[in-house]
Amino acid sequence: MKKNMVFAAMLLSTISVTAATVDTVAVYSNSMHRAANCVIIKPAAYKNKQAHFATVYLLHGYSGKYSDWIIKAPELKTVADEDSIIIVCPDGGFSSWYFDSPVDSSFRYETYVATELVNYIDQHYRTIADKQHRAITGLSMGGHGALFLALRHQEIFGAAGSMSGGVDLSESRNRFDIMKRIGDTTVNAKNWHDYSVVNVIENYTNTSLKMIIDCGIKDIFINGNRLLNQRMLELKIPHEYIERPGEHNWIYWKNAVVFQLYYFRNFFKEA
Repeated sequence: MKKNMVFAAMLLSTISVTAATVDTVAVYSNSMHRAANCVIIKPAAYKNKQAHFATVYLLHGYSGKYSDWIIKAPELKTVADEDSIIIVCPDGGFSSWYFDSPVDSSFRYETYVATELVNYIDQHYRTIADKQHRAITGLSMGGHGALFLALRHQEIFGAAGSMSGGVDLSESRNRFDIMKRIGDTTVNAKNWHDYSVVNVIENYTNTSLKMIIDCGIKDIFINGNRLLNQRMLELKIPHEYIERPGEHNWIYWKNAVVFQLYYFRNFFKEA
């Protein structure tokens, strides 16, 4: 019995030493004049003071927050360990859509995530600070945000993904606070065109960005994802597109994120 207790104690000690660790930090945004919380998942290998790591930015959805991913998908710690990556989960506000809003100067989440937060992470953590080792993805609002940010900041991100992304803003119209961020659909109709990923993609036909798009066939945004896939095919923009049974929920996203991180792992290996 005593030997078994000693062995159990040793096992627990080993697990605590080798498991990923999670930081929660407040990162100040000069563009918005306020701080926003952020979760950073560090792999067990981070204890090696000489090692540097690729980074994946993981965005939450509408009405979500920075802690959603680590609370609802704690297995991300295991993936961070297995892939030896840092996972960064920013706070994108209740409904920022990760825009620098053209109608509300207090919402500058494009600048915050793609510039200010990336700079903070690279300065405070041992990242490999180049686009070949930096990827971004997200769910729902965050899926649109990840593609939007990566396309517009290809000097920062080398790969991007979307899970159940609201990639065609016209599908939402008066829902999800989008009007609060880019204005109404009549006076500000150009914003609805210019800020929607299904249209943004047309400006990047020669992109080298690696992209993976994933959506369930019963998802509320499936039509927009199919439209984005079709446009990318027509424009001959290389990408991976996954469509499989599933809805707009955490059951789907917890599964989808595994595919996305596997895709990014292979991308990092090619660098």
